[in-house]
Amino acid sequence: MSAITSQQQSWHTRQLKKSLRAVQLRKEAAAVALVAPLALFILLVFVMPVASMISRSIQSPEVVDALPKTTSALRHWDRKSTVPDEAYRALMLDVEGNGGNNEAGSAAGRLNGQKDGFRSLFYKTTSALPFGDNDAALSAQEVKKRLIDIDSRWADAIYWRAIANESSRYTSQYLLATIDFRETPDGRITPVENGASAYRAVFMRTFVISGLVTLAALLLGFPLAYWISILPARKANLVMILVLLPFWTSILVRISAWIVILQGAGLVNKALMALHVISTPLPLLFNRTGVLISMTHILLPFMILPLYSVMKSIPSSYTKAAISLGSHPFGAFCKVYVPQTLPGVGAGALLVFITALGYYITPALLGGAGDQMVSYYIAYFTNMALNWGMACALGAVLLLVTLILFSVYRRVVGKELKVA
Repeated sequence: MSAITSQQQSWHTRQLKKSLRAVQLRKEAAAVALVAPLALFILLVFVMPVASMISRSIQSPEVVDALPKTTSALRHWDRKSTVPDEAYRALMLDVEGNGGNNEAGSAAGRLNGQKDGFRSLFYKTTSALPFGDNDAALSAQEVKKRLIDIDSRWADAIYWRAIANESSRYTSQYLLATIDFRETPDGRITPVENGASAYRAVFMRTFVISGLVTLAALLLGFPLAYWISILPARKANLVMILVLLPFWTSILVRISAWIVILQGAGLVNKALMALHVISTPLPLLFNRTGVLISMTHILLPFMILPLYSVMKSIPSSYTKAAISLGSHPFGAFCKVYVPQTLPGVGAGALLVFITALGYYITPALLGGAGDQMVSYYIAYFTNMALNWGMACALGAVLLLVTLILFSVYRRVVGKELKVA
C-alpha cells in the first residue's frame, strides 16, 4: 500500500509540475503577444532604417555597377606596376555595354571625386565608342592603343588607380569626408585641401549652437520650473499650460512669428527704440542671434518638464532644516536643494542638446549661411545632390554622438544614484 501511495504522489507531483509549466507558458505567450506589435513597430520604423543608414554610409556601388569587368580586372592590381592590358579591354566592353546610362553618369561623378577631370575623360571616351562592329575581337593591346589615341590621359596610371580604389562596393570615403579626410588614388588617407570641405567646422558649429541653446534653456528653465513647483496646484497647472503652448503650435507658425518679432521693424526693435535704448535697429534676424532665440523658445519645455518633475518630488523640509541649523537661505538653496535637482538638470540638458543637434528648419529660415547645422547638409545631399552615401555618413556620425552622450549621461546618473 505504501508503494502505491508513493507512486500516486509522484504521479500527482509530475502532473502538478506540467500544469504549472503550461500556465507559465501561457503567461509568457500572452506577454509576447502584447509586446510583439510594439517590438515589430520599433523594428520597422527605427531599427531597420538606422541599420540601412549605417550600411549605406559605407557602400559605394556606383563604379562597380557601371564598370563590373574593369573593376574585376583591377581588383588584384598592385597600383604600382604597369596597368594590365586586359583592363583596357574590360573598360571598352563596360563603356559599350552601359552606353552612357544613369549608372555611367553616377560612376563618372564618383570617379571625378577621386581625380579631377575624370568626368570629361569618361564622357569623351563614351562618345568615341564603339570602335567598330567587331570590337569584341580586338586584342587587349590594340584596345589600349586606341583608348590612348582617344585621350592620352588613359596612359596615366593615376586615372586607373581611381577606378581601382572604387573596385569594392564598400568604402570609407563618406565617413572620412565627415572629418575632412580623403583617400588618394594611391591609397593614402590625407586631409582635404583647404577650402575643399568644412564638415569639421559644420559639426563644431552644430555642437556650439546646441550647447548655447541648452545653456540658455537651463538658465531660463531652472528658475521657472522652481517657481512652478512652489505654486499651488491650480496656479501651477495654469502656468504649465502656458509652458506647453509651443507643443500645440506648428513650428512653422512659431518661426514665422519670430520673423515678425525680430525683424528690423519688429516688436523688439520698436520697443527698444521707443525706450531710447538703441538708435538704430539691431540685426536680430538671419544670423546666429535669431537662431538661438527661436531654438531656445521651442526647446524650453523640454528643459522645464524634467526639472519640474524632479523639483516637485523634493521635500521642502530639507531646506528648512538647513536654515534652522544656521545656514543662510541662499547657501541652503545652493548646497541642499540644487544638488537634488541634478538628475532633472542632466535629463533636461541631454534632451535639449540631442534634440537641438538635429534641427534643420529653424537655422534654415532664421539663420545665415554661417549658421547652418549638420541637418541642413543631410537634407542637401538627400534632396539636391542625391548623394545618399554622404547624407547617411553625416547621419551616422550624429547618431554616434547621440549614443555617446546618452552613455555618458547614464554613467553619471548611475553614479549619483549609487552615492545617494
